[in-house]
Amino acid sequence: MKSKVLNSLLVWILIAIILGIVCSLFFPAPLARVFVTFNGLFSNFLGFFVPVLIFALITPAIAGLGRGAGRWLGLTAGIAYGSTIISGLIAWAVSAAFYPTLLGNQVLNTNIADPEEGGLAPFFTVTMPAPFEVMSALLLAFVVGLGMTAVKSDTMYKVSTELESVVMKVVKVFIIPLLPVFIFGTFLSLGMNENFGSTLAAFGTVLLLSVAMTVVIIVLQYLIAGAVAGRNPFTALKNMMPAYFTALGTSSSAATIPVTHASTLKNKVDENVAGFVVPLCATIHLSGSMMKITLYAMAIVYMASLPIGTGQILGFILLLGVMMIAAPGVPGGAIMAAVGLLQANLGFDESMVSLMIAAYIVVDSFGTAANVTGDGAIALIVNRFAGGNIEGYKAEEDERPLIDATSS
Repeated sequence: MKSKVLNSLLVWILIAIILGIVCSLFFPAPLARVFVTFNGLFSNFLGFFVPVLIFALITPAIAGLGRGAGRWLGLTAGIAYGSTIISGLIAWAVSAAFYPTLLGNQVLNTNIADPEEGGLAPFFTVTMPAPFEVMSALLLAFVVGLGMTAVKSDTMYKVSTELESVVMKVVKVFIIPLLPVFIFGTFLSLGMNENFGSTLAAFGTVLLLSVAMTVVIIVLQYLIAGAVAGRNPFTALKNMMPAYFTALGTSSSAATIPVTHASTLKNKVDENVAGFVVPLCATIHLSGSMMKITLYAMAIVYMASLPIGTGQILGFILLLGVMMIAAPGVPGGAIMAAVGLLQANLGFDESMVSLMIAAYIVVDSFGTAANVTGDGAIALIVNRFAGGNIEGYKAEEDERPLIDATSS
């Protein structure tokens, strides 16, 4: 039990946040600048690595989906993507309606790098140019992934899955372990801003709102699924509660698959449909994650007064729905997949990205629980149209392993 707690990323993130705030009260400037320097280097590395991450994950994901079970794959993927996008649009609408009241005149100031203004500057910086832009990575992934499907290139598919494994190794052994240090440095630096206490309190309100909205999106999904499938939505939702609470404990969609599958069968979904939809949606359906990320992003946009237009926000939501299909199978995977878009589409700086990562992981499991519970609603809809005509989703039809939508 002790080792499990020590190995929990959430525990280390919480420790990093608390230590960062406390240490900001007494750290000498030269020591604080060490962490500012680290954050600058780590942020530059993320800028370099994220386009590579996007290409390496989405390419085999697109190619793998193309090897799936025909029209039912298209139907399931379309419903999952639509559910994720609708969740983002609802989050956008909620933020526009309530943030002026909830956040008031709160201002987020992350510009602390000018020593003349009492801020901290890094000792040095190292430029790490990315091999290509985020949008180029996304487009290239689609072109190559669809191309592999069209020509049935097993060799390239194998290479792309091996590249995915290499990139995931970097994420697991380098990026994830260093995230607590990155977040510590961010909160240490932000703690030197006079308005940091009120900003933290305001963002706490956003965290509570995000948890409440994940519940709202689940109820909405089952109202729709119940209407389509002709089932009592509340009875169906009640049957999915074991999956919801299991996901709260595991923070992993893939680890919850057996429970999600069993709960889905209780709703009288055909076994073939459940066996096809549940594992697939564990990878591609992330409505809860979309809700949280959009609410957090809009809060930062509001508090930092970023000049973001309607088109940029809509584009961010539509592209984020695609990127989270290949979210890394590690705690915080969905937010890591979103980093590139936060920087490229919304203009987030390193402190804003770090704040997003910390906030996301703190209530990570609620998004995962919303994702897996929503998978049951999608299974009800697909079952209504498939009528038990889906053949079992066999592993040999798609050699690509499921991406664990952790924190998804």
